[in-house]
Amino acid sequence: MEILIKASQFILSLSLLIVLHELGHFIPAKLFKTRVEKFYLFFDYKFSIFKKKIGDTVYGIGWIPLGGYVKISGMIDESMDTEQMKLPPQPWEFRSKPAWQRLIIMLGGVFVNFILGIFIYIMLMWSYGEEYLPNENVKDGVWVQDSLAMNLGIQTGDKILTVDGQKIKKFSGLSLEFINGNSFQIERNGEVIDKEIPTDFISQLMERGKDAGPVLFPRIPLVIASVSEDSPNLNSDLKAKDIVVAINGNSIKYFDEVEAQFNKVKNQDVKISVKRGNEIIEIPVKITEDGKLGVGLGQLKLKDLEKLGYYDLADIEYSFSEAIPAGWNKSWKTLTDYVKQLKKIFNPSTGAYKGLGGFISIGSIFPDEWSAESFWNITAFLSIMLGFMNLLPIPALDGGHVVFTLWEMITGKKPGDKFLEYAQVIGFVLLIALLLFANGNDVFRLFQ
Repeated sequence: MEILIKASQFILSLSLLIVLHELGHFIPAKLFKTRVEKFYLFFDYKFSIFKKKIGDTVYGIGWIPLGGYVKISGMIDESMDTEQMKLPPQPWEFRSKPAWQRLIIMLGGVFVNFILGIFIYIMLMWSYGEEYLPNENVKDGVWVQDSLAMNLGIQTGDKILTVDGQKIKKFSGLSLEFINGNSFQIERNGEVIDKEIPTDFISQLMERGKDAGPVLFPRIPLVIASVSEDSPNLNSDLKAKDIVVAINGNSIKYFDEVEAQFNKVKNQDVKISVKRGNEIIEIPVKITEDGKLGVGLGQLKLKDLEKLGYYDLADIEYSFSEAIPAGWNKSWKTLTDYVKQLKKIFNPSTGAYKGLGGFISIGSIFPDEWSAESFWNITAFLSIMLGFMNLLPIPALDGGHVVFTLWEMITGKKPGDKFLEYAQVIGFVLLIALLLFANGNDVFRLFQ
């Protein structure tokens, strides 16, 4: 059922983005009186699931869910209709239009993607605002459990100050900043220390596995969820949701401090203090030979930790006018982060190519329960990603057509039809190879 929910959201988001992207080409083409022969969601090799001709345009749904397209008369595109190009140019054809009109038609899809992403982020800021743990509010430092964090030279209690000289706004964004960054700065016992992020950090991150969780955690208290059946404290007064705050009268704030103290009193009887509601209760307990209490561990949400005084969360509400710059800033941050990741992917030494994913990876980022906020957040991200990818100067993408058109506008020389045909084929082969590699990575990770 979870897979179905994820897949449904993915298909819905992808379909919306494709239709709007192609509309970005379709509308200016129509405005400039350019004939659009086909408008398709998905590809229709050999046959279509649905098609209907209205005016000069056939509207349809293909059976290959790898994108969509508009077929514009007199244009070398993925249809590779070279027979049409052998005929004399007609006034309604793309090739007969001035270069500036062709440029607008080509940029229309990308323009829509960027505008859509910005619009969605603005509306999300207006509707939901922002709630997060500011990195600067993690005043007692991070909790290090992951070997990758240890390899970076980070210890429990370290405060992460900057990545690449920039302060980090959200604690939840630390992992992404490390992915995109080259160096970071920590504070340890009042001393500021500079450290380097290994070139192959992303590769190491991938090797942890998809279920490894975050590299860094905020420090949390020890919360009891249950007492194990084989626990020496089964008949003690310990209850679910108790929070350990002291051991033998020594105040304890965080889980990592509890572990250190328990290791000092292995196989001993001690008294621990727990916070239960608004009360502090002292309970005699037995510590096991391996320094354990014999309990299941509970988890608290950030809101609960805030109520207990551990962290101060940022809870920001935006008016519509305030949401506009906030949405714009988030769009720009999304774009720049994505560009940084692409640079790492094209650098083999980073190993980032191992993380390149296809449809399974994209589909997996959707939640397994419907959430309008999550759906639109992901759709906005995908829209901006799609816009940027289509701007890449690769033949068969909008960016390739834009480069050729700009060359014509600058030099006054239009590339020949044969050159455009060959370029289109090369670009198409490159895209297919990239698609196969990305989805191959997905399949490979399924069996890891």
